[in-house]
Amino acid sequence: MTSRFTELVVDCRDPERLAAFWCAVLDFKVIDRSEGRVEIGSWVPTVEDVRARQMPPTLQFIQVPEDKAVKNRLHLDVSPIDGSTKDEVTRLLSLGATMTDVGQGSDRNWVVMADPEGNEFDVLRTLAPQQNQLDL
Repeated sequence: MTSRFTELVVDCRDPERLAAFWCAVLDFKVIDRSEGRVEIGSWVPTVEDVRARQMPPTLQFIQVPEDKAVKNRLHLDVSPIDGSTKDEVTRLLSLGATMTDVGQGSDRNWVVMADPEGNEFDVLRTLAPQQNQLDL
């Protein structure tokens, strides 16, 4: 007997806004929505696909009445695939992300950011081909 990791759920005030932000960050598409809920992903899951193999999880944004109050216990890490980490941070700032400090210190090789509702995430080293890589 086994289970699959199929969705990661994010509580938020504005599911449409966060879904749009994360679609732009990850090049995902909205794959389902209902009142107070938006699901995004890189693929449209079917029962057959999920049963056959582990696939990337989708992200679901669920509307809740309260604002985020404390540091996330779980967060996403993203890695740029076609440019430098510095360029990706600049792009994410233009999409509405902010730089944030969660006590990470200055001696690190990742950048801590927050989405438009304050959920922390990390931008890791670039995975772009070597000629496109620049320092943080």
